[in-house]
Amino acid sequence: MATQTADSPQPRPKGRILRLLGLLAGSAALVGAGFGAGFFYFANPLSPAEDVLRLIAPEAAAPDAAAEAGEDDGEGHKKVPKPVPEQEFFVTSYFTFPEPLTSNLSGSSRFLQLTVGVSTQYDPAVIANVEAHVPALTSDILGVVSTFTEEQMAGIAGRKALAGAIRAAINARLERMEGFGGIEDVFFPTFVMQ
Repeated sequence: MATQTADSPQPRPKGRILRLLGLLAGSAALVGAGFGAGFFYFANPLSPAEDVLRLIAPEAAAPDAAAEAGEDDGEGHKKVPKPVPEQEFFVTSYFTFPEPLTSNLSGSSRFLQLTVGVSTQYDPAVIANVEAHVPALTSDILGVVSTFTEEQMAGIAGRKALAGAIRAAINARLERMEGFGGIEDVFFPTFVMQ
């Protein structure tokens, strides 16, 4: 039987740990190099079509630059960019009167209950003016509604006529009070005739 003596060499744990750390660091370096090479190989900012054009003819890779400069195509024809029409879009602001309005109809025992909304594409000051004068505008709207008969409000054309009359009354009031109307459309979120 062999027994270990103090003179016999014992395995060194530090050597194994250092060798494992070296292998781990080498593996990490290889993986990092692989990721880096893949990134540089596959990270092409051009689309496949542009990349092929770049390889075939370097001057064909930038067609936008040639069009912007209005360059000659070699046959005396000049490329002219197509004008794109610019459309201005305006923000539409809405306001709905907080309470439904109820009014008798002219020459009838029926009445109309409606909610009135207005819109404008002018600045927010128009809506602020409407909010500031809600009681007066409500009175004007009720005055307009009471002048319409049941027959005048029949159908879509009647509602459009009522909306036009209300818009004119609101704008007239705002012009007197604030110096500018600005209401462009009148809507009826609820419209009940009883």
